[in-house]
Amino acid sequence: MLLAAAISLAQFNKPAVSKGPRALGLVQLAPNGKAHLIPIAIMVNGEFYDATAYKAAPVPMALETQTVYEGVKTGNSVGFFTVTGALHGSNNSWVGEGTWQLPQAPAPKKPKEAAKPRVDDEEGPPRLKRPEDKKPAGSPAPQGTSSSSTTSPSPDKTAPANPPAAPAAGASTPSPAPPAQPAAPAEPPEDPNRPVLRRGKPTTVGKETPETPVAQAAAPAKPGAAKTSPAMVPATGALQIIPAVSDADGPEPRPFVYDLKPDEEQTFRKKILALAAKELLAKISGTPEPDDNRVSQRQPAPAKKPAKAASPEFKDVQLRVFDLTSNNEPVLVLTAKASLPQSKTPLTEYELTLVARADLYGDLHKSFSAITDQQHLDVLPRYELIDAVDADGDGRGELLFRKVSDSGKAFAIFRVIGNQLWPLFDGTLQ
Repeated sequence: MLLAAAISLAQFNKPAVSKGPRALGLVQLAPNGKAHLIPIAIMVNGEFYDATAYKAAPVPMALETQTVYEGVKTGNSVGFFTVTGALHGSNNSWVGEGTWQLPQAPAPKKPKEAAKPRVDDEEGPPRLKRPEDKKPAGSPAPQGTSSSSTTSPSPDKTAPANPPAAPAAGASTPSPAPPAQPAAPAEPPEDPNRPVLRRGKPTTVGKETPETPVAQAAAPAKPGAAKTSPAMVPATGALQIIPAVSDADGPEPRPFVYDLKPDEEQTFRKKILALAAKELLAKISGTPEPDDNRVSQRQPAPAKKPAKAASPEFKDVQLRVFDLTSNNEPVLVLTAKASLPQSKTPLTEYELTLVARADLYGDLHKSFSAITDQQHLDVLPRYELIDAVDADGDGRGELLFRKVSDSGKAFAIFRVIGNQLWPLFDGTLQ
């Protein structure tokens, strides 16, 4: 009985997990307000598939017309992207065209009305009033009771207080309006059991239109339409990259930001840079050792002082700290470029990506590291962090990377489990 109770309690406390379909894409928002979406992956029944190829008959399911994606930055909702068309590119790549909207702002609160001044009849000691006193003026008093009104009653009690005015001469009596026609019943969808990806659609977007067999690209906007339309939100600055999720039954987004104080951020920065320097030096020193046969076995080799390792110099350092599981456990992701100026070898610039987890005492434990340079991109891709996003709809965050190599680019999704990264999706190069 205790075992059954524990199992039932664990099932009751288990967070709701989306069964899909749940699509993940990347919205690219231009400074002029135009946006398009790059499909990444789609999850169905816990399995991830390439969104550019899943149910592409002829358009991928992730880019069907009127599909709505919710843009999220580190778990916070920042807008909505509605697909209006799809474009097919080279290497079986797809791009979705559509419109970008900000989330609806909450309605402003109405100011409280000022208290009405007391009238003369409300002043003085409290008194009881008959029910007739609460009735509006002009309503007839019931028979058998006396009215509290000071106005003398009309001689003809059966006549109405305000008789209707007679119609003017020559005026035609308006005819009653015809009864409203009943609305035509909506046509049922072709396949009611087919899953959809529409979620979080703003109220300002028009009604959904029936899906066409082949999605067409969005028509070019008229000059000045982006300025007058409130739905279009122009961006400022460079091109913005925003992860976006479409799931009809998925959980609501939640933030994955780990709040840091300035001194905590500096402490984490020093620790992870020290760990990155250690990883880089271990990567460079992994060359074959010299042949031991050159040293005679009878004469031991003289002891040599270990050479002091060159200290790497870092630049373009970007450190982001996430709370992926809502357990207040920081996960650090460092991307930087490093070089060894004191080395005798030709100066090489390395590109490094490091993921580490901090324990209860603030010590860092490496979960993943990738070090490459321009000469080894064919075998060692560069990992560019995009953001933390809930890719599988379980309420926890995963890390979304873009892999860059000589052969092309691809997306990868990882889940942090202890001191390692577990791959959930590894896309094809394009």
